[in-house]
Amino acid sequence: MPGGAGAGGAGTGVGVGTQPGRPGKPAQPPKSSKPPKPAEPSAPGGGSKPGGGGGTTNPPPNPPPSPPPGKPTPPPAPAALTLSAPQRAPADKRWCEKVTVEFRNTGGSPARSGTVTFATHIIGALGVDWATIRSSQSLPAPIAAGATRSETYTVCVESWRVPLGMRVETQDVSAVWE
Repeated sequence: MPGGAGAGGAGTGVGVGTQPGRPGKPAQPPKSSKPPKPAEPSAPGGGSKPGGGGGTTNPPPNPPPSPPPGKPTPPPAPAALTLSAPQRAPADKRWCEKVTVEFRNTGGSPARSGTVTFATHIIGALGVDWATIRSSQSLPAPIAAGATRSETYTVCVESWRVPLGMRVETQDVSAVWE
């Protein structure tokens, strides 16, 4: 074979037993009639995958985040106030009295605002309950969850409703809150 041309063909410039463009690498034997496998992409900088496969694979896509362990935290329970019985004390005027109420928040959220309503009874000299007058004042807010707060209110009715010899008694207290 003249000019060093061998099995690679005359005048091709390819040495015997090498692939074109890759000197020193052995030529691949002829393939069967099966379709070729697609080449796996390689990462920049080369490298090979374990097992000598010839190229690296892209890392798998990030899996979706896993849910946190256990059950999700439920929202806190709303505020739930319990009121003590009113503690009464005389005031400087016969149509007023000082009323102390204890507020206990047994809920899971603070009571941020609200109204306290007093039911004040007008009692005659012989013990007859002549009327019940309702009045409202602000709740001593905020009241944190699990906290107890005490407040003293001055509760009054109109002076003309309590003539001489009569008195007032605040017997019932209620509240609404947010």
